[in-house]
Amino acid sequence: MAFCASCGTQIADGSTCPKCAGGAGQGAIAPAAAGLTDNVAGALAYVTIIPAIVFLVLEPFNRKRFVRFHAFQSIFFMIAWIVLEIGLAFIGHIPFLGWATLLLWPLIGLVGFVIWLILVLKAYQGQMFKLPVIGDMAEQQAGS
Repeated sequence: MAFCASCGTQIADGSTCPKCAGGAGQGAIAPAAAGLTDNVAGALAYVTIIPAIVFLVLEPFNRKRFVRFHAFQSIFFMIAWIVLEIGLAFIGHIPFLGWATLLLWPLIGLVGFVIWLILVLKAYQGQMFKLPVIGDMAEQQAGS
């Protein structure tokens, strides 16, 4: 189906508009393709771990290397972040080091947020921005 360029009425392909007698030839507007572009899917993979897993399972996205890379990097980043938080929680219970983690926790949280924001923006821009160790692992998984 197409739409009349003059009035926007939905018309059959190749026919004239019943409202304004405009044709579907030169001025007809075809509907936009449905679905997500690769850059939007790559950025959405970083929202939580759930979209990353969904993009690795769903058929059109799991064949695209760009989306697979960002989904794997998101999963690996989240795992590394959880391990870091657990490690800081254990260090926080050590008697003479507990105060240091209270000072470092907000700074580490801010750094993690900035890294996450950079990953989302780079994916939205269509770039395959790689984190040092995690990006290599994600690239290896996305290529297979």
